[in-house]
Amino acid sequence: MFISNAYAQGTTATAGGAASSLMQFLPLVLMFVVLYFIMIRPQMKRQKEHKAMIDALAKGDEVVIGGGVIGRVAKIGDSVLHVEVAKDVEVQVQRSSVVQVLPKGTYK
Repeated sequence: MFISNAYAQGTTATAGGAASSLMQFLPLVLMFVVLYFIMIRPQMKRQKEHKAMIDALAKGDEVVIGGGVIGRVAKIGDSVLHVEVAKDVEVQVQRSSVVQVLPKGTYK
């Protein structure tokens, strides 16, 4: 009396149904593309630049290491640098901890 009847709808297996399911995934694909160009690609570029900077280090370069300590490269190893932070004071750090190479004459 107050309750209406519910009837099942028939399924249609046509090309329209396939296009509809493709349209459901389109926003997800677009979000991934935007995420790639906004976050992933710039990070990969930054990593490549940092690796090139670390590979180009030479004895006598003035650098800033991870904690903000400024010094001059005294010795270079495969994965370790000896950075002179004061007269006769050397700190041994990993190459990857170098944040920035300073212009010559910055560190006195």
